[in-house]
Amino acid sequence: MQPSSDLEIEAVRAVPTVAGFFFDDQRAIKAGAEADGATYRGEPTTEGFDRIREAGEALSVEIELSDGTTATGDCAAVQYSGAGGRDPLFRAERYRPVVEDRIAGTLVGRDPADFGMLVDETGALPGERSGGGQLHTAVRYGVSQALLEAAATARRTTKTDVIADTVGSEPATEPVPVFGQSGDERRANAEKMLLKRVDVLPHGLFNSVRKVGKDGERLLEYLSWLSNRAGELGDEDYSPRFHIDVYGILGKVFGPPYDSPDVIEYFRALRSAADPYPLQIEGPMDAGGRKAQIARMCELRDGLADAGLDVDLVADEWCNTLEDVRAFVDAGAADVIQVKTPDIGGIQRSAAAVQYCEGTETRAYLGGTCNETDLSARVCAHVALATDAAQVLAKPGMGFDEGYMIVENEMRRTIARRTRTVRRPGVAGDA
Repeated sequence: MQPSSDLEIEAVRAVPTVAGFFFDDQRAIKAGAEADGATYRGEPTTEGFDRIREAGEALSVEIELSDGTTATGDCAAVQYSGAGGRDPLFRAERYRPVVEDRIAGTLVGRDPADFGMLVDETGALPGERSGGGQLHTAVRYGVSQALLEAAATARRTTKTDVIADTVGSEPATEPVPVFGQSGDERRANAEKMLLKRVDVLPHGLFNSVRKVGKDGERLLEYLSWLSNRAGELGDEDYSPRFHIDVYGILGKVFGPPYDSPDVIEYFRALRSAADPYPLQIEGPMDAGGRKAQIARMCELRDGLADAGLDVDLVADEWCNTLEDVRAFVDAGAADVIQVKTPDIGGIQRSAAAVQYCEGTETRAYLGGTCNETDLSARVCAHVALATDAAQVLAKPGMGFDEGYMIVENEMRRTIARRTRTVRRPGVAGDA
């Protein structure tokens, strides 16, 4: 039986807002675009970009309920929009009428308690172009967030519980391990993560050959520094997991095949540099398509296993949709799958993607992007709790502190709300 309430959706509005970082033309950056302060020199190469770095945009979706309350969600897209099979650059003003006309027409008059049906219906609406696909993933992402808050309000429960009921999961009873991202301030921000005892760190943003080193030497040096600094700043009972994102750059440094002696010996050096801390490498190569990416990831993973090297691989490039996640998991192409929340569409699909990893050898990392908002980050904290993901990204922004505070505190508050015992004055024995 579908949940019901005495509320109705009375109106749906959209407000152009700002995101927590930037849209960056990844192709131009990988091709060697030169940094110029906070921006890049050169011409963009990805369709839709007017310059290599553009200010991030978001679109807030407001759902007004019949009791006068308002539920909100934020349409947001990843920093590297248009790359690796992702949807094109998101422009808030372009999609505002889509929300206020077509989506509003579907939702007005409906019972907000029926989250599952409403997100499925809005997510299935066709794209804004004649005869073209689904709505932009950012739109589905933001609308689903607003519907989640509306459902939690109507059911008088937490967003975590609404998601858990939708996908049939058992929520976590402790905060999910948080993964901090450093941006280019990879040393200063890593130190802050170590001081705050972050579970997984530091991302590192190794998105060019210059940063990795023409032979990979700069990444090795950084990992050695990070291991030493973790020992200096961490307590004896603190053992973080190192997670480095290389954006496919190791594929440029070495090239296939990825089970070759040169590649395996380099990963042996990475493992040694990170000792004694666990190590996972995200996006080692970009093979140009899902099928090829899965094949190359399997090749490297098998090579590491044959060599007895304990380095986990994280899938990112060409693993964007729920169907992609299933394909990577089924092929055993990674130890960890990043569920990239803005790319996957509605947040119920992110929850389903995490659930798909359950019972397999693949762990689910509920990720996203620095270019989200505080609101979407809080919603993702509920998805992580509802599905007990292996780790969840601290977002938005690249400054670390703010994103970590937002995600960690939302989880702690929610757990307290779900587990607290209500005291009733004058009733003996209540605690």
